[in-house]
Amino acid sequence: MIEVWRELAIAALLAGLFAIIADAFALPRGRLSPAPRSLGGTAVLALAAMLVFGLGVVLTGAPGVSAVVVAALSGALALISNIKRRVLGEPLVFSDFALIGAVFQHPQFYLTALRPAQVVVLGGGVAALVVALAALSSLELAPRLAGLGLALGAGAGLAAALCRIGRPVADVVPDPDTDVMRHGLAASLLAHLHAWRGTADPEPCRAPPIAGEPGQLVVIIQCESFTDPVAVFGDPALSLPGLAAARSRALQQGRLLVSGFGAYTMRTEFGVLFGRGEEVLGTRRFDPFLTARGETSYALPNRLDRSGWTSWFVHPHDMRFYGRDRLMPEAGFDALVGEEAFAPPAPGEGRYVTDAAVADRIIALAEQDSAGASLIYAVTIENHGPWPPDEADAVRSAAPYLRLLARSDAMLARLMDALPRIRRPTILCFFGDHRPSIPGASEPGAERHTPYVLVRFAADGTPVPESGSECDLTPAELHHAILDAIRLRDPER
Repeated sequence: MIEVWRELAIAALLAGLFAIIADAFALPRGRLSPAPRSLGGTAVLALAAMLVFGLGVVLTGAPGVSAVVVAALSGALALISNIKRRVLGEPLVFSDFALIGAVFQHPQFYLTALRPAQVVVLGGGVAALVVALAALSSLELAPRLAGLGLALGAGAGLAAALCRIGRPVADVVPDPDTDVMRHGLAASLLAHLHAWRGTADPEPCRAPPIAGEPGQLVVIIQCESFTDPVAVFGDPALSLPGLAAARSRALQQGRLLVSGFGAYTMRTEFGVLFGRGEEVLGTRRFDPFLTARGETSYALPNRLDRSGWTSWFVHPHDMRFYGRDRLMPEAGFDALVGEEAFAPPAPGEGRYVTDAAVADRIIALAEQDSAGASLIYAVTIENHGPWPPDEADAVRSAAPYLRLLARSDAMLARLMDALPRIRRPTILCFFGDHRPSIPGASEPGAERHTPYVLVRFAADGTPVPESGSECDLTPAELHHAILDAIRLRDPER
């Protein structure tokens, strides 16, 4: 038994040492530094490594193999986090692991962010690890008992260490970059998860329901990767005519201060639909859809008088993604219009349902019922990356993105023309969910805003007013701006 413990101790020491080295390479540090992570973060990392190592010994009976498992997982974690930060401007957060199932359901959304060599390395590493586990495992009982004892001790110590790191200060938005730099990647992931598990749902919304006007129409378009190319690329020649026309007739317009870059549609979507800012969400902000079912009383359709409103949620994609198929009915939507309602893209139209097809469906829904009030919230997908290289340029550029962006702008222009013709008091809100991530053209930085326009038409089709104010808003503030617009009365009535 002494020999077992000696082998276990040596393997555990090596596993813990490699975990610390690998974590030191996680950005925003990026390189080994004489300055260590915080003592609390280092303790969390070491205990987490010992927990994984101990469980590995319980499963395999082989301390050496378990040390390799810890080393492989630590290295892969730092590598994946660094890749994500390069592409999306943010290291791994704990809620990313909730999307593992979606990676298998929709691999094109995720694997296309990796270089082929990185896919080969990660895939080969997983395969090699499986082979090693199968070939080198032992049937001996003694190492497993020792591993179980180590795992139990490490688990208890880890719980105590996480409490010592503490939860984020109230009303302070947790920042992954700051926490990774201070505590390390593994400790940041576990501390945020620990804090997230301790958050509670807010008290139900007590605000009285909003009746709006008879026959009122509210159309909200969450446009995939839509942004102002002039703001991103600095070229006035790239100005979008549809966006410019909408801005000139807007009740209100400006910059939408989204927190995500290149992804995290659900953060923007949650803010606009639920009106709860990231400053009150704490660690829920990383993926607010995970806990949104406890906050549905704040959702836009539920803020309206359900007896007088019909609400549709339109998204030409699998509604199971982000659990929209369960969440949106609880948020108050009467009907979901998913991918089954759209014809597949025709040859040459691209991978996803076009924005033009979404515009067709929105107009058809808007024309269905003019007696009651109608809310249509649509999420587009045509301009979802990756954007293949331009045929005339071997270097990946923004040209393919700009071609799809023009189609989104044409959708806005068409709605601006078609909706007033329906002769209902109408509110149109159009915004981008996040900027695109295009290596060499649009990369993570301090500026992440996208445009929004909030246009109001009187029952006779005229915009109210002819020109509106410019105001920067967060997605949650846009939610409240939409509600304020609904409360306004039609001057023609």
